[in-house]
Amino acid sequence: MSVPLARPDSPARFGSAAAVGWILTIGLNIVAPILTYGALTDRGWSDFSALLASGVWPVLDTVVHLAWRRKLDEFALVTIFFLVLTAVVSLVGTHSARALIVKDSAVTGLFGVLCLVTLLAPRPLMFYFGRRFATDGTAESAAWWNSLWQYEGFRAVQRRMTVVWGVAYLVEATLRIVLSYALSVDAMVTVNPVLTYGTLGLLILWTIRTGQRSRAEGEARRVAAEAAAAAAAG
Repeated sequence: MSVPLARPDSPARFGSAAAVGWILTIGLNIVAPILTYGALTDRGWSDFSALLASGVWPVLDTVVHLAWRRKLDEFALVTIFFLVLTAVVSLVGTHSARALIVKDSAVTGLFGVLCLVTLLAPRPLMFYFGRRFATDGTAESAAWWNSLWQYEGFRAVQRRMTVVWGVAYLVEATLRIVLSYALSVDAMVTVNPVLTYGTLGLLILWTIRTGQRSRAEGEARRVAAEAAAAAAAG
């Protein structure tokens, strides 16, 4: 069934609610870690210790999210799993900045694998990530998002997004591992965040544009279907 992906009165997250959610997520997962790493290394911390300490901010983002919504959804569970996995992987084995970058790359690569594996599940991973950022967390908005799964166009978009994110993170992880051994640690300290957050930024931008285009196409189909129905009734 190809019908609209969203309606103008859908209880999605718009305006200030959307801005707060994105600012908080980007600030704690991107801006704060970069600033923290720079501040700590300027004060004599080792690259490894500074990189490790910078990982506290994404943990805080998860805590704030849980305190805000007071529930564990699929997005929170995946986030917690990868935070714990990153912490464990970071603390075992060789303790060096290069090894930490390689380990982090392996973790993001695993995220890519997870995206692709969930294509075999009833609903792919990006469906749950989309619900996290496209709604305000209320039962009404979550029910609205869940109801969209009945539409063929919506399902196809969610699966396509999951494929793109999965492949992109596998490529990003592979490239980071190769560069980790091809470049010096000092060079990778600069290249690593650019590659990491550049990939994330491009994926987010592509996802937003894909969602907007899909909603517009769905709305056009709805209008055409209503016009056809009215003509048939007339």
